[in-house]
Amino acid sequence: MRSAHVLLPLALVLGCTVYQHLRLDRRHGDAAVRDRAVASLAAGAVDYETQVRPILEARCVVCHACYDAPCQLKLGSVEGLDRGASTEKVYDGTRLLQADPTRLFEDAHGTQAWRDKSFHPVLNERRQTRRANRDAGLLARLLELKRRHPVTPGALLPADVDLALRHDEQCPTIEAFNRHARRHPEWGMPYGLPGLTDAEHTLVQRWLEEGAVHLTKPDDVAPHAAEIATWETFLNDDALAAQLASRYIYEHLFLAHLHFDDGDHGAAPRYFELVRSSTPPGQPIERIATRRPYDDPRVSRPYYRISPVREAIVAKLHLPYRLDAARMKRWRALFRDVDIPLTKLPSYAPEVASNPFVAFRAIPVDSRYRFMLDEAEFTIMGFIKGAVCRGPIALNVIDDQFWVFFVDPDAPTRLHDGAFLDAQAKSLRMPAEASSNALPLATWLRQAEDERRWAHAKQRVQREDFAARGPDTEFLWDGDGNNPNAALTVFRHYDSASVVKGLVGAEPKTAWVISYPLLERIHYLLVAGFDVYGNVGHQLATRAYMDFLRMESEFAFLSLLPRAARARERDAWYRGTEERGYRKIVAELAKFDPETAITYRTEAPKHELYGHLAERVGAARDRSHDLAGARLPADLAEPLRDLAAIAGDPLSWVPQTAFLYVPDAPHGAQVFTLIRNDGHSNIASPFGEDERRRPTEDTLTVARGFVGTYPNAYFVVERARLPGFVDRIASLASEADYAAVQVDLGVRRTDPEFWPTSDRMVELYRSLRPIEAGLFDLARYENR
Repeated sequence: MRSAHVLLPLALVLGCTVYQHLRLDRRHGDAAVRDRAVASLAAGAVDYETQVRPILEARCVVCHACYDAPCQLKLGSVEGLDRGASTEKVYDGTRLLQADPTRLFEDAHGTQAWRDKSFHPVLNERRQTRRANRDAGLLARLLELKRRHPVTPGALLPADVDLALRHDEQCPTIEAFNRHARRHPEWGMPYGLPGLTDAEHTLVQRWLEEGAVHLTKPDDVAPHAAEIATWETFLNDDALAAQLASRYIYEHLFLAHLHFDDGDHGAAPRYFELVRSSTPPGQPIERIATRRPYDDPRVSRPYYRISPVREAIVAKLHLPYRLDAARMKRWRALFRDVDIPLTKLPSYAPEVASNPFVAFRAIPVDSRYRFMLDEAEFTIMGFIKGAVCRGPIALNVIDDQFWVFFVDPDAPTRLHDGAFLDAQAKSLRMPAEASSNALPLATWLRQAEDERRWAHAKQRVQREDFAARGPDTEFLWDGDGNNPNAALTVFRHYDSASVVKGLVGAEPKTAWVISYPLLERIHYLLVAGFDVYGNVGHQLATRAYMDFLRMESEFAFLSLLPRAARARERDAWYRGTEERGYRKIVAELAKFDPETAITYRTEAPKHELYGHLAERVGAARDRSHDLAGARLPADLAEPLRDLAAIAGDPLSWVPQTAFLYVPDAPHGAQVFTLIRNDGHSNIASPFGEDERRRPTEDTLTVARGFVGTYPNAYFVVERARLPGFVDRIASLASEADYAAVQVDLGVRRTDPEFWPTSDRMVELYRSLRPIEAGLFDLARYENR
């Protein structure tokens, strides 16, 4: 009987789906892939590029982009629309075996190829009539569902609308849509947000009824043809040393959005990406798709080509990188005007390709390090905006706010000695060497032993480095006096993160000091080597290895404190780590005997050290996000300073990231970002974070402009109301208190002003930061 209770509902569901499939077939014909590209439009027809795409980007792409697009439905291009949706998850923390990659523009080409990978259509693929395009098109039905069941203005969303990061996604096919709509009438698109305006809805539905066609539009690179030719010539030089250097450049820039200029008249520039191709410059690009950028291309020689970015620019993925004459001069100095002794190119075997200290040992360390340092924010942003940085377990390996400094490439240290790193290459190998089907325990044990060997070797040479004089701030990079990448701030926003130039916010609990071997391993661990389609073992091994790298960075910072203060500070960071094995590793990695050469004068050495570090960076320090020195009028500056001084329990009710919009600020509207920095007893484990939370240690950073790409809330507050807003935040003691603030001064997901406010935010972002700006992701906007 029990099996009957299970099988009967299943049979009914299957029967209904089959019935709907046959019903659609009878009414609208058999499904078949359609070519929607046309050479010209009929008179009066809706144009996708100029009329529909802006609507889809502003209302749909803000949730449907990147690896975490619901149902893998990416709406930032016509190719994504044609590809459709899938029931397979990209982010799956329980996956026992690696999954096949499903990257748009890489892992399949053409709509039929995606159907062969089990993607189902969201556009009608049956008979092309207006009625069929409306009735048999999933996107059209979802938009219409929202029209029939709009959100209640200003109210909280119903419990059925689940906004949790790991909520149970429903990805119905058109055949299952009727049942889906009956069960979830509130799930129309845009999901959990106000619907399109009447004009927007009518325009998009007209386009869908007309067949969702788009004009054939070849990638027009003519305005940049000369620049592309110049850079492709440089990147595809036949010399072995040049080929190796290009391989190194590609493996560090494969996520970059390259641009040659700053755009015209305030508009964003045209963006490109660096890809591997089986064809040389001058021929059409034949992209080589591999799981990782350093995997075997399976051709005798890969060529490095520059290809247009074809999707909408979303901030969470956007890593702009400028190519110009100054960059060319710099790269020639780093990779052409140096001796790179080479008689044979390194192989693509995993034990070689996954380890940059083996694959690129012939390139001088100084060249490699300066290449990354020149754009250190970009280098760190690779893991912030790459596939690895999603969800609390992936991110609770870092503190909520910390400053980042770098060892000077001219510092007299053997940590940057090629021969020393070559000798330690085995200890510096990456988890990805074990593939994407790693066994977590075995991989961790190997990593722990490798890290111990590396720590002992590093400690030995550092005793030699500092035998005559201990470390001080002269050991750190000052940006050569003008490079603002010398000092960075990283924020964790619980399930996402951000990095900006400068020393933003109050003095943090911890700071990182990064040397070349650390920076290189961070990149090859979290960017080049991380496989979002890997199994749970690969994901846990990556997180565990990052634990070691964080400790190395923090312990390098501790080395600048007085020897007597180091253990006290370290113990404060690792409160509650009772596991004997973990504490033993911490103590072993933290060993550093030389006394600092810095003279301390107070009982607060960490505070003094932060002052010395800021002084070391000096004029290179970026201050664009600082409140201090912003020349704000007193009625704006004082409440913002008071807001930033709030700490402790009231902040537990504040969103992780909120944009505060002041419409009547001097010289036009201004935005400030409120960032809640959560306190923890330690961040030693990926699990049990709630038990390690310390709300009394929470702090709030108030930054000028936009920080973060996943806003959780918008507040719209006029200058005269700012003091009252600050008082209410400081007095928060319950969810009801916060809800009252949200109703009075915030913009709920259901607010009729939600979309106009969102549009203003993006417009202001683009006007303030036209190069780095992109669409914000609204999937994590709170329902409170």
